[in-house]
Amino acid sequence: MPLQRELPGGNALRPSLVIFDCDGVLVDSEGPANRCLGEAVTALGLPMDEAGSRAQFVGLSMTSVMARIEAMTGRPLPAGWLAALQAKTYACFRAELQAIPGVRAAIERILAAGIATCVASSGSPDKMELTLGLTGLRPLFGDRLFSAVQVARGKPAPDLFLLAARRMGLAPEATVVVEDSVPGVTGAVAAGMRALGFARDTDAALLAAAGAETFDDMGALPRLIGL
Repeated sequence: MPLQRELPGGNALRPSLVIFDCDGVLVDSEGPANRCLGEAVTALGLPMDEAGSRAQFVGLSMTSVMARIEAMTGRPLPAGWLAALQAKTYACFRAELQAIPGVRAAIERILAAGIATCVASSGSPDKMELTLGLTGLRPLFGDRLFSAVQVARGKPAPDLFLLAARRMGLAPEATVVVEDSVPGVTGAVAAGMRALGFARDTDAALLAAAGAETFDDMGALPRLIGL
């Protein structure tokens, strides 16, 4: 899949910081997570499959997901709903979760070039610890994990990305964000950051319309940032 615009070569593209989304960018979690979420929504009386869950919820924080479900069903979620969903989802992760192909090598090359990296996810810290741990990616990021629970507004607001850049001590304009969702791309663009849209499982046209340059092979990432 080509980029949406021709990119110059050399170091002109090289950022000081690369911010990675987690789900769908580092770990191949969107399938099992949205399958479980769709089943949980269906149990509330609103039929929803994995594709419908992806369309409604990918890129949003769980707080936003729950608010949207309550708006769709017209009633509060029952007590214990979130805990039951998380238990089922985490069991699926333990059984089947894998890293996105090529992402480890891409991160290692970026780090070897002296470029800082971190994760900025709509997921909770516990979820990131689990998924990155299961896939063996956790040691690559040290204490550089940032979650939507740390900001007042999650994606598509820019708050989480701005927090990550500030904590990393680097300017937004020197930052590249790697995202796979429209809310994530929207937030990155609003933060004044260059957005690369990973379109392996997401419609590239939607990511491009939100302001991303799209690609579908994580092995291409180092080249896209000038390495």
